[in-house]
Amino acid sequence: MTETSFQTVFGSLDGYRKGEIEITSGSASHYVFSNVFEVASKSAPYEKVVAGKNLEYVIEVLRTEGQSAWFACAHDEFVILMDGEVRIDFIKLDNPPKDSKGSVLAGEQPHGRPMGHVVLRQGHQALLPAGCAYRFSAPKAGVALVQTMIGELSVQKWADICLH
Repeated sequence: MTETSFQTVFGSLDGYRKGEIEITSGSASHYVFSNVFEVASKSAPYEKVVAGKNLEYVIEVLRTEGQSAWFACAHDEFVILMDGEVRIDFIKLDNPPKDSKGSVLAGEQPHGRPMGHVVLRQGHQALLPAGCAYRFSAPKAGVALVQTMIGELSVQKWADICLH
């Protein structure tokens, strides 16, 4: 019996390597593959680049750097920090978005009641609740993934980010 040893290596914006996929059946043209750290390295801060899609649901890659605009959503979203540190401030909106899908801009200074903040570090996750505005602040560049629905701020550039 041969014993195989595996070592988990966490990527970061400063240090990642491209992976690969092994096609077990079908054609490579039926699959896409991207690296979230590479996507973030080529993105503007807080550009919501779609890196995964299932029907209307998407995973967006965000380069967290500096302070974002205020965002809001009519449905819950979910964020996981892959690299760096980010603070997320929340405001319970007086007039939340209704019936929109995906994130929308919430204005320069959204009207509502401050709800506090959370600080995320690598591997931490948080809910971005429906009806609230949220804003990211990061002291240095990092990477976050946001699970949401495809919306007006979602940027799809598959030809630029996918390896076939």
